Amino acid sequence: MDNVQSPINISKKLNDKFYKNLSLVLGLAIVVLLGIFFQGLNSGWLKIEQKETTTTTKAENLAVNSTVLTTDLKQSIIEKYKDQIPTQWGENLPGVKTKVKADKPVLALTFDATGIEAGRGYDEELINYLIENQIPATLFLSGLWIDKNPEITEQLAKNPLFEIANLGTNHLPCSVNGKSVYGILGTKNIEEVIEEIENNALKIANYTGQKPKFYRAGTAYSDEICIKIAHDLGYEMVGFNVLGDAGATYSKDKVKQALLTAPAGSIVIFHMNIPESETFEGIKEAIPALKEKGIEFVRLSDYPLE
Repeated sequence: MDNVQSPINISKKLNDKFYKNLSLVLGLAIVVLLGIFFQGLNSGWLKIEQKETTTTTKAENLAVNSTVLTTDLKQSIIEKYKDQIPTQWGENLPGVKTKVKADKPVLALTFDATGIEAGRGYDEELINYLIENQIPATLFLSGLWIDKNPEITEQLAKNPLFEIANLGTNHLPCSVNGKSVYGILGTKNIEEVIEEIENNALKIANYTGQKPKFYRAGTAYSDEICIKIAHDLGYEMVGFNVLGDAGATYSKDKVKQALLTAPAGSIVIFHMNIPESETFEGIKEAIPALKEKGIEFVRLSDYPLE
């Protein structure tokens, strides 16, 4: 009688055996299904749809956002100024910044790179001198020059000694009705003004990661409406109060004299795109004397402008 199992025990053993066999069957089924799944992935007949993601640089995001902003602004600016007729034309009109407001003797050296046919070069000796002597400067680059010198632009943009500023997409005088100077035809209308400024700002942002703060019209000529448009787009329009090399035409002695006699707080305009000029030689002779006088060289963004 001791060896006789109760019905309850027999039933329990049967259930345990059933569930054990069921677990084995389910395990084998899972293994088989996984094998089929991975074989399908490898053979290509089974595909998992993945949402494609893209990464964009800071500058690309900025360019997209700025394009939308400019599109939104364009019509409002056109409406704002479409019936206004400019009455002024020239350099350094009211609203154009020409001096640095500092509580100590400073000079802001600015260098234009125009990119026009006769000015697509690069005064490497000049720029290397600034770097070796740790002289900060603001570099106004046109879109024409950037397109001809992309690798140099990248190097300059990475150097914290310099800041990159906007000289316009095509180095055009800034006009809302097509005025010209020095034989160079200016922008023809408000829309062209916006494109001249904004397209190059976005081009610069691709190198620096941000839109430039300062804009100088090609040839430094503008009308008063252009100055207002630049301001509406978020830029400070910059001219100069000391002509440093007159389009890289000054002799070494004239460049030196212009720099040595520049009043404290001056924004001095030079050119960095004509290496055969005497601009570098004049600057090189003037800098030591200015340092001895206690002059500090600054970028435009280092102090407020007036």
